[in-house]
Amino acid sequence: MWQRLPLVRNLSNLQVKTQLDRLAIVALFPCIPAGYGLPTLQDIMAELAKPGRDPRQQFKAIAFATDIGTINRLTPGMKLAGIVTNVTNFGAFVDIGVHQNGLVHISELSDKFVKNPTDVVRVNQKVMVTVLTIDPEGKRISLSMRSDTSSPGHPGADI
Repeated sequence: MWQRLPLVRNLSNLQVKTQLDRLAIVALFPCIPAGYGLPTLQDIMAELAKPGRDPRQQFKAIAFATDIGTINRLTPGMKLAGIVTNVTNFGAFVDIGVHQNGLVHISELSDKFVKNPTDVVRVNQKVMVTVLTIDPEGKRISLSMRSDTSSPGHPGADI
């Protein structure tokens, strides 16, 4: 492949890296807000390239339940840790580590009335959920973030 690229074949690794960095900057240039220029973007890219200098918050991985790997091992009432993967007008989808996201309906996001799900949750937020219902054939998992899931209207509630 390198033989077909005569400009790259004769360059050192450092020169190739420099050219790729320039291409990355050119690709990002349309995304630069007004008031910022190429030197600012180059400074940001240079600082991010340095190890240990990333200004972003530290990512903390969530520990999914190790004994549950598939939807078939879930049971109603289980309390699990999860990560919000998507927020919609009707609720939030949460990854609980079973290769199928569960849905927390807007009515199950909080003990209080929720008008807009983004007021309660955001993408990548760690949450504790309770499994309400499971439909393995339809690959659907219904979850709740309410503190009291034994209220009337919930499966398994004493009515």
